[in-house]
Amino acid sequence: MKILKEILYKVSTEGVFGSTLVKISSLSFDSRNIKKNSLYVAKKGIHLDGHDFIKKSIEKGAAAIVCNKLPEEVIDGITYIIVNNTSKALGILASNFYDNPSEKLNLVGITGTNGKTSVAFFLHQLFSSHSLKCGLLSTIKIKYLDREFNNSSTTPDIITINNLLNDMVREGVDFCFMEVSSHGIAQDRIYGLSFKAGVFTNLTHDHLDYHGNFKNYRDTKKQFFDNLSDSAFALTNIDDKNGSFMLQNTKAKKYTYATKFHADYMVKILECEFSGMLLKIQNHEVWSSLIGHFNSQNLLAVYAIADLFKIPTLNILKYISQLRSADGRFQSFQTKDKITIVVDYAHTPDALKNILETINNIRTNNEILYLILGCGGNRDKQKRPLMGKIATDLCDKVIFTSDNPRDEDPLKIISEMIAGVESENYKKFIKVTLREEAIAMAGQLSKKGDIVVIAGKGHERYQEINGKRYPFNDTEVAHKIFLNTD
Repeated sequence: MKILKEILYKVSTEGVFGSTLVKISSLSFDSRNIKKNSLYVAKKGIHLDGHDFIKKSIEKGAAAIVCNKLPEEVIDGITYIIVNNTSKALGILASNFYDNPSEKLNLVGITGTNGKTSVAFFLHQLFSSHSLKCGLLSTIKIKYLDREFNNSSTTPDIITINNLLNDMVREGVDFCFMEVSSHGIAQDRIYGLSFKAGVFTNLTHDHLDYHGNFKNYRDTKKQFFDNLSDSAFALTNIDDKNGSFMLQNTKAKKYTYATKFHADYMVKILECEFSGMLLKIQNHEVWSSLIGHFNSQNLLAVYAIADLFKIPTLNILKYISQLRSADGRFQSFQTKDKITIVVDYAHTPDALKNILETINNIRTNNEILYLILGCGGNRDKQKRPLMGKIATDLCDKVIFTSDNPRDEDPLKIISEMIAGVESENYKKFIKVTLREEAIAMAGQLSKKGDIVVIAGKGHERYQEINGKRYPFNDTEVAHKIFLNTD
């Protein structure tokens, strides 16, 4: 229980009607989760307006309401707090309710189009190897100490985040590494959190269905760095032209990393093969079982963060050499016929291009490179022809298929991908609508030494079709087809 007055600290109010001395048992912005003595925050969402559920929340036991305007029906004994922005108010309320846990550990936020999950996952591995108690809030999972949960969104809601951080603090966690999505920033799901560090990986075409255009997408990412305090530091990838832009106006101490330009932290790939790569990071050589230019950037970001948090250099290099990839991130295995299968989450044009160029730079060209690819329904349609072009430009054979079609017709999505294929590449692709059948087709076509890339879904364990989620995992299906496992 908390007194309402205590959790209103730092909330900018425009009016208070009723007592602020009432006891609050919980916070919620969903009227379905209201309990006795809850504080209900009426948020306006994309499809629903929480203000329409104020009466329902009171009927379920809410003792106080935070809203943009006083409802027509004011009920005696209920406290109403009027604020300009309920989403931002919720961020402060949630932090106060859980005793501001983000201020009591080292919270590191990672944002960018690609690489967020890998960098967060690698940081969690490395810092844990250094005997530090660590937490992870990522697309793949939520994890701290011996606790592990599945995650339904890249950046959870702000109440959930504060609840988890508070639990981490109670358990003595030192560091938490958190993916910060553009949706999470735009919807104030990180508002009120105190970050010790912010990392920018890159910015490429994605989520334009939500943000409208690339400028809005870029500017949303920048808000994260604009809101860092002067006690934090910001690390950005200046190989990306938006890297320097992210640092404009931030109060945080600024650091850069790059593979192409002079930066505070630099890396060079000395050798690269399917078994791994030899890197030169800040004049130190280190072997990694990971491959690809994109992974050299990810590992450099990890090195920089570890160095800035004063982990000894030799320890950083030792732990980097031991890092393993996250689930569904360039996850590979071989059959007895030496067919190499790679499962990767690549679902943006840039990510797809990165993994295919990495493979093409290593392969002998005596083998056939197959790609199984789809695009998600009800999402950014502009990237579909771009994905189709990249796929057929960089592969020998492409099987276009479904990937979470949601409410759209999979054949229509595939046709929009094919629209980007150059005429000279028409013979390179086939269409197999059902994803499992597409993977099976690759199993029938591929021969000894060939390479099969299954892109788009990575770690996901479902196919979303017409509002329902059906169990489906690319790695499990690939094992069944290529290794004859059940």
